[in-house]
Amino acid sequence: MVAGAFPLAKLMYLGVRQLSKPLAARIKDGARASPFFRQYICGPPAQIYHWIEMRTKMRIMGFRGAAIKPLNEEAAAELGAELLGEAIVFGVGGLCIFLEYSRQSTNSKKKEEELSSTLLGLQEQLAELTLTVETLDAQLREVNRALVAVSASPKK
Repeated sequence: MVAGAFPLAKLMYLGVRQLSKPLAARIKDGARASPFFRQYICGPPAQIYHWIEMRTKMRIMGFRGAAIKPLNEEAAAELGAELLGEAIVFGVGGLCIFLEYSRQSTNSKKKEEELSSTLLGLQEQLAELTLTVETLDAQLREVNRALVAVSASPKK
C-alpha cells in the first residue's frame, strides 16, 4: 500500500512544483519591477547571500580578510528575485510534503482508532461470554447437585 501511494505522492509533488514555477516567475517579474521589492525584499537577502558566497569562496582559495564589495542594485535585484522564486518553489514543495504527512498521519490515527474500538468491542464481548460461561457453569453445578441428591436419596 505504501509503495503504491509513494509514486502518486511524488507525481503530485512534481505537478505542484511545476505549477509553482510560473507563479514564482510572475512574482519574480513583479519583484523586479517594484522599487519597494527591489530595495527591501530582494536586495538585502541577495546582498547577504552574495557576502556569504564570496566569503566562503575566498576562504576556500586561501584569502583571509579580503574586503567583499556589495552587488550593484540591478544585480542584487536579479539575484534577490531568483532567491525569492526558489524560496517560493521550495516552500510549495515543503507544504506539499507537510500536507501529505498530515494526511498520512490522520489516516493512521483513524485506523488506530478503528482497531482500538474493535479491540474494545471484542474485550466487551469476551467479558460477556465469560460471565455467561460462569453463569452456565453455576447452573450446571446446581443441576449436578440436584441430580446427585435425587440419585442418593433412598427409594421408597
